Amino acid sequence: MAKTQTRPSHRCTECGWTTVRWVGRCGECQAWGSVVEVGAPRLAEVRASAPTKRATRIKDVDAQAAARVKTGVSELDRVLGDGLVPGAVVLLAGEPGVGKSTLLLEVAAQWAKAGRTTLYVTGEESAAQVRLRAGRTNALADDLYLAAETDLGTVLGHIEDIRPSLLVVDSVQTVGTAEADGSPGGVTQVREVTGALVRVAKQRGMAVIIIGHVTKDGNIAGPRLLEHLVDVVLAFEGDRHSGFRMVRGTKNRFGPSDEVGCFEMAEEGIVEVPDPSGLFTSRHEEQVPGTCVTVTMEGRRPLLAELQALVGSSSLQLPRRTMHGVDPGRLAMVLAVLDRRAKVKLSDKDVYVSTVGGARVADPSADLAAAIAVASSALNISMTERCIAIGEVGLAGELRRVPGLHRRLAEAARLGFTEAVVPSDSHAAEQLSMNRSGMLIRAVPTLADALCALNMTSRNRPN
Repeated sequence: MAKTQTRPSHRCTECGWTTVRWVGRCGECQAWGSVVEVGAPRLAEVRASAPTKRATRIKDVDAQAAARVKTGVSELDRVLGDGLVPGAVVLLAGEPGVGKSTLLLEVAAQWAKAGRTTLYVTGEESAAQVRLRAGRTNALADDLYLAAETDLGTVLGHIEDIRPSLLVVDSVQTVGTAEADGSPGGVTQVREVTGALVRVAKQRGMAVIIIGHVTKDGNIAGPRLLEHLVDVVLAFEGDRHSGFRMVRGTKNRFGPSDEVGCFEMAEEGIVEVPDPSGLFTSRHEEQVPGTCVTVTMEGRRPLLAELQALVGSSSLQLPRRTMHGVDPGRLAMVLAVLDRRAKVKLSDKDVYVSTVGGARVADPSADLAAAIAVASSALNISMTERCIAIGEVGLAGELRRVPGLHRRLAEAARLGFTEAVVPSDSHAAEQLSMNRSGMLIRAVPTLADALCALNMTSRNRPN
């Protein structure tokens, strides 16, 4: 007998994937709670209705109604685009313990100290616990109101009563509503709560900052729709073993989406770091082999980073390759190019590479600095004092041009560096501009030429 073909009865609203039975997670796009039954009752035809307010010419709209307001935390204002736009909804996500609540409590306090009414809603701590942290970090203000609530309706009631100009919700995963299915933190609940906060923010012109959790993979927990609902998405990054923190913009409807702000966790709370370059470099009384400084770009911000390397004889059949703060794949490629193209033999050596200050360097422009640091340690030759190296290393041993070279060199010159090794295909105008400030530019085409320019060749190895 011929088998009857079963028709798919459920469809994913995100990607259109179909299945014969309901599942909680889409098998194609891996979205949670997006699979619905096919053939559900269609919406009735919607008839046109008279608008309550006539459409306005775009030239007649008052632009001052969306004028930015500074938060009082300059590093956060830098990421937001010079302040908060009234009615904007900002999502701040980060790992547990990175300092999200501490940062936004400071923002709420600075906002309130300027005479603006602020409401801080916490669903993870009691009011007394938040008050204790506010006293420790000096985040107390007369116009700062605190509410420990987990019900959306009660939160909206507090907004009606206090009428704040800034609302902070810590966090969206702890707030729920009886109007939606599931428990707080679920896909449906997060979508409903965020949608309600977005609507009230636009109606009142009230800025809203929402704290969001992240998954073990580092992605924002909840539906992907959450990032589309809000106006600004910020990622709060940092190593719990280091006090350095970084706020990175990943979406911004009102400003640049590639800007970063730097902070440092201290005993008195979170402190702004307007000039973070000194955090990622170390001072040596005399030059030692195995160190090299580069300038990376975090968004639009040039930051100095020091890479240190240690090369030693190995007693193992497979020598160790240990690294911290750098991309293992890129470093393995750099070591292979050093061995093959620059004749720095590392096949029987243990190689250890690390950054200073817990910095994470993912910029390809740090390839040349990593290669010079490893070669300096392997050949026991010190790097030239007050010299930086910027360039991407190719598999053929060539040095590739990196973007923003002028800004990188300007930052190095400001911090007292007098010499730089860069790829030779860089714009001559940039090189001449830096020569006017007294900085010596060594433009070289290959990695081997860079080592020769710094007097790091295998023939200089001490006996």
